[in-house]
Amino acid sequence: MAKKERHIYAAGNTARGYKTFYDSVLEGLDRVYILTGVVEGITSSVIETIGKEMGRKTNQIEWIHSPFMNGQYDGVIFPEWKAAIVDGSYPRIWRPSAPGVTEIHVNLQTSVGVDHLERYKVHIAAWYEEIFRKSEEAYAAYGEALRIHDEWEAPYIANLDREKANQVTEEVLGLFFGEENLEKKSKVRRMYLGAATPQGPVDHIMKLTDDMQKRYFIKGRPGSGKSTMLKKLVTEAEKRGFDAEVYHCGLDPHSLDMVIIPEKGLAIFDSTAPHEYFPSKETDEVIDMYERAIDPGTDDAYEAELTHIKARYRQKMQEATALLASAQELREQLNSVYVEVTDQPRLKAVAQAIMSRLERMA
Repeated sequence: MAKKERHIYAAGNTARGYKTFYDSVLEGLDRVYILTGVVEGITSSVIETIGKEMGRKTNQIEWIHSPFMNGQYDGVIFPEWKAAIVDGSYPRIWRPSAPGVTEIHVNLQTSVGVDHLERYKVHIAAWYEEIFRKSEEAYAAYGEALRIHDEWEAPYIANLDREKANQVTEEVLGLFFGEENLEKKSKVRRMYLGAATPQGPVDHIMKLTDDMQKRYFIKGRPGSGKSTMLKKLVTEAEKRGFDAEVYHCGLDPHSLDMVIIPEKGLAIFDSTAPHEYFPSKETDEVIDMYERAIDPGTDDAYEAELTHIKARYRQKMQEATALLASAQELREQLNSVYVEVTDQPRLKAVAQAIMSRLERMA
């Protein structure tokens, strides 16, 4: 069996604050190791070490990427073993999980020279306070960007032919399901399509959909019914007993950007900026909601107004990204202090202990 490696986001820096889908992403697992007591720079290295080593011994691995630090990990999941290792450091908040799931809290502070940290105490407190402030300012800027995006949607909503939009949706439901129903309960798993990061928007759409039998690229404008169609698709999947992977918008968690129906080998996603892609396989197909459901000439009729709105939206998004970048610089300073005082051999021993337990599960 070919190894299946997936890359996802379970948390995001959104217009509604820091929001996560961990409850959904980790649902169905038997054991979750939660790394606590240090900062993400330490936990990420442990997660990466375990993931790369144990990934050689399983056919499936799922990397949870950090929205705060590009290139770092918030977790790794081994679906075949129903196990995961995740970061429990600030600002990640863990609530009691579903019955039957064993949560093992691993305090990595035993690998840190706490006495050595004492001399950085004032700096650490200041860094945390400033990270919180910069992050909140970024969320406020994303919130303003979302309000401007609502203005961007308005002309298209006003010129949307709902009957035609519903017709496109019915066509999509027919393409996905036909008359087929499964005699089982649907499982819906929710996560983010991508994330707003200190380097701008990032996603893994092409990797997530590469092995699909067919991909539908939805084109269109804000307000042309893309998210509404995807929500109806999820509702239909649940009604018919099909499992669904639901990918929420990294800016607005209330909106959907992609749905994958694994049992059908089908994926459909919003393929407009900032995650604009174009067909690269013979089986790929475009669904253009502007052509199908928006009154002709709408772009031209509102050109001046839309140009101004787009400029304001772009400025707010850039402002938010810059604030996340400032927070990342502070996180890097915080991480460097912890790395300096961490007993690396002891940290490796903790990672080895977790891997030994995973091997016994395997």
